[in-house]
Amino acid sequence: MPASSPAPRAPYRADHVGSLLRPAELREARERYIVGELPADKLKALEDKHIRDAVKMQEDIGLQSITDGEFRRTSFHFDFLGQLAGVEAKLQMPAPAQEGAAPAPKVFRPPQLAITGKLRHVKPIELDAYRFLRSATTRTPKITMPSPTMCLRGGRAAVSREAYPDLEAYYADVAAAYGAELRALSEAGCAYVQFDDTNFAYLCDVSMREDMKARGDDPDETLDRYIRVFNSVLAQKPAGMTFVTHICRGNLHSRWAAQGGYEPVAEKLFGALNVDGYFLEYDSERAGGFEPLRFVPRYGAKRVVLGLISSKLAEIEDRDVIARRIEEAGKFMPVDQMCLSPQCGFASSFRGNQLGEDVERRKLEQVVEIAISTWGSAT
Repeated sequence: MPASSPAPRAPYRADHVGSLLRPAELREARERYIVGELPADKLKALEDKHIRDAVKMQEDIGLQSITDGEFRRTSFHFDFLGQLAGVEAKLQMPAPAQEGAAPAPKVFRPPQLAITGKLRHVKPIELDAYRFLRSATTRTPKITMPSPTMCLRGGRAAVSREAYPDLEAYYADVAAAYGAELRALSEAGCAYVQFDDTNFAYLCDVSMREDMKARGDDPDETLDRYIRVFNSVLAQKPAGMTFVTHICRGNLHSRWAAQGGYEPVAEKLFGALNVDGYFLEYDSERAGGFEPLRFVPRYGAKRVVLGLISSKLAEIEDRDVIARRIEEAGKFMPVDQMCLSPQCGFASSFRGNQLGEDVERRKLEQVVEIAISTWGSAT
């Protein structure tokens, strides 16, 4: 009897980072909810409706990895971190309208986070969202959440000295909080989780590294700390759960924040971080060349998802160009360990990037088409 083919595993040959453009109705509803003009139950009903539509779109395209588009979030990290005890999450509200003046467009600036007390996981955060997503698809539901390193971004200045005179105790509490969340998801059947991380990419930016040094921080020691905290979460990995991380250089309204290739972090990022896969930005020269991929353990279990399709720009990529770039990346790691995706999500905040839903769909279709032509399968 011939041996059966191995079951497809995440990350998939055609995959995506997760966030999707919100339909206009949902964007408007979120704005009204933020300023107190729409009750939570009305917003949830609209989220449920549009998530079902987004799931169908992903399935129709041929994706195996299905997300809720992060339709229940204001930003990719704010809503999650703000539900941890001890975290103060402030959404910077638009200025009130002046009497007699024409109403100004609502502008919601990036939220501010600070650790004001002992950090604790007091309730499941993504559990209800996972259960709804699972009920809406027969494929693999993927839950995205901000990386645990996002709790470290502000350094010592962002963490209360009264609550945490010793930062090692804080790092332990971060890991414990994330571990509790992952256990709750695993018990409900969740098997695919992605941590979204900007901090590793910021360590690739020369100017940002210099800014860190000017503040008295050592970028290399910071990298070690990020990996240690990240791995302390992954040490609690429930059996059967796949973990990936997305490395991002900024994605707010089609704008970026950092630039620079992966070389400053590559050896430790690929060798010491205990994830199953990496979603890497490779859509522009800002991300550098493929040479750092030489540090990915060859012929091991780790996969690299090449983000060669832009989620920032409306132009549709040339399929032949993408195929040649995959071939070029193959000079530094086995093509069989690669997958393909857009370079980031399409909407890191509820406002989304500057392209249309028709373009979003075409780019996701292109990911599937190129994956099939390259590997013979989208899974």
